[in-house]
Amino acid sequence: MAGYILRRLLLMIPTLIGIMAINFAVVQFAPGGPVEKVIAKLQGTDVGATDRFTGAGSDLGGHNAAPDQMAGEAVTSKYRGAQGLDPEFIKKLEKEFGFDKPPLERFGLMLWNYARFDFGQSYFRSISVIDLIKEKLPVSISLGLWMTLISYGISIPLGIAKAVRDGSRFDVWTSFVIAVGYAVPSFLFGILLIVLFAGGSFWSIFPLRGLTSDGWALMSWPERIADYLWHMALPLAAMATHAFATTTLLVKNSFLDEIRKQYVLTARMKGLSERRVLYGHVFRNAMLIVIAGFPGAFIASFFAGSLLIETIFSLDGLGLLSFESVINRDYAVVFATLYVFSLMGLFINILSDLTYMWIDPRIDFESREV
Repeated sequence: MAGYILRRLLLMIPTLIGIMAINFAVVQFAPGGPVEKVIAKLQGTDVGATDRFTGAGSDLGGHNAAPDQMAGEAVTSKYRGAQGLDPEFIKKLEKEFGFDKPPLERFGLMLWNYARFDFGQSYFRSISVIDLIKEKLPVSISLGLWMTLISYGISIPLGIAKAVRDGSRFDVWTSFVIAVGYAVPSFLFGILLIVLFAGGSFWSIFPLRGLTSDGWALMSWPERIADYLWHMALPLAAMATHAFATTTLLVKNSFLDEIRKQYVLTARMKGLSERRVLYGHVFRNAMLIVIAGFPGAFIASFFAGSLLIETIFSLDGLGLLSFESVINRDYAVVFATLYVFSLMGLFINILSDLTYMWIDPRIDFESREV
């Protein structure tokens, strides 16, 4: 097992390099960029919906000195909208963003820095990228971890109960609830919760912004826990509904498929109790497909699943940060968050394989080629 884990860890290196290389190449051909973003802002043509510029560097004074940098005559530039700007000013922008170097050199330097978890400075925020990620991480951890635990904690026992009672009244009415949860998108359900319980049109029971209240630091520990759960109630309810529905159906179908197999009939004929058959024989086989989907569900809850929820409930997490960074062409943050998400996903895939072996010892990855 140690040899398998080591091979998987070593395989992560070329995988990470491949992920970063593909996305780096895509960015090179994508229209726009940080230099164009600054030029558009200086020319008054930037209409970005998530503009949060706070200055890109002291050497350029936050790019607010653009009128003094205007040249008397138009110059030819590879950047759209740069006509009339001093070429030296454009060169300063390129140097500040690192675009004065060839692409391969920039990519190699980025990989070397990322291997040491040195993500540099944000292009448009006066903060290092690692500090920015640390600042947003608590929100994403709260949403991703709790959503995964809640959805799996409800879905697994409910799916088993539905499989055992297949075709019963319980199965029918829970299937209706699940169908509704599956059909309603998380963000739409989140809006409904806000309208009903967050002062939208009816009751004002839950808060609408942040993870904690303003006086959280002065509260006792029980009050802090209660305040934290109070803030997380609506976002988690909105996120878990769709995931809970999907996972429940997966668990039910997986258990139904196993229950109908010959080894289950044999175990029952031997006189084993239904509980012993279900949890001693069926469980570990049926849960394999559920575990296989865990890494993707966990990572999705950190970014794709939480992006709209973070926006609706004003929670400033990694999902919203990544989206805004793409829109604002803050490539330092874009590639750093991509690196972090990819690294997390690869580690969770290894953890998933180890969980496979824990549930079913018959699985032996050591004898397989990676």
